[in-house]
Amino acid sequence: MLKIGVLALQGAVREHVRAIEASGAEAVAVKRVEELSSLDGLVMPGGESTAMRRLIDKYNFLEPLKEFAQNKPVFGTCAGLILMAKRIQGQDSAHLELIDMTVERNAFGRQVDSFEADLMIHGVGEDFTGVFIRAPFIVEVGPEVEILSKHNDRIVAAKQGNFLCAAFHPELTDDYRLHQYFVNMVQSAKEVVA
Repeated sequence: MLKIGVLALQGAVREHVRAIEASGAEAVAVKRVEELSSLDGLVMPGGESTAMRRLIDKYNFLEPLKEFAQNKPVFGTCAGLILMAKRIQGQDSAHLELIDMTVERNAFGRQVDSFEADLMIHGVGEDFTGVFIRAPFIVEVGPEVEILSKHNDRIVAAKQGNFLCAAFHPELTDDYRLHQYFVNMVQSAKEVVA
């Protein structure tokens, strides 16, 4: 059975664990660097990207996460998407720099501006409910990046190679299709290695 970790430093960890298990994989809440070595894929959950980066640095996760991502699929939601971006508007440096994209933090406003929207996600479905909470959005992407979904002409989901990201919180609904899509990516990546 596939083993997929959820980086458990901050954010909606339990909800991602539930969604991964509902998609037929084993889920592990990752709190220590050593736990990465046994995983087939990793989810970087939502939360607060600056706080998450502080915790990543505090527990020496940055380089191990970059190494993990060289061979294994990673799925970032909301703050996780920000951590995966190569460029962040208004900031000189980015974090993991996995996906060739520029993102804008809190692009849809503050907590009070949270909303739900019906999304069409390529390869996933035409009727997916996106839950946006202080969500970022993708300003632009490089040529290798596949745009999976837009909301009001703003890019809210994308994929590059083994990397998947969403500006919204798919774990906060009972619709597990996007997690299933990621589990399928992990399965494919594992078969390529085998």
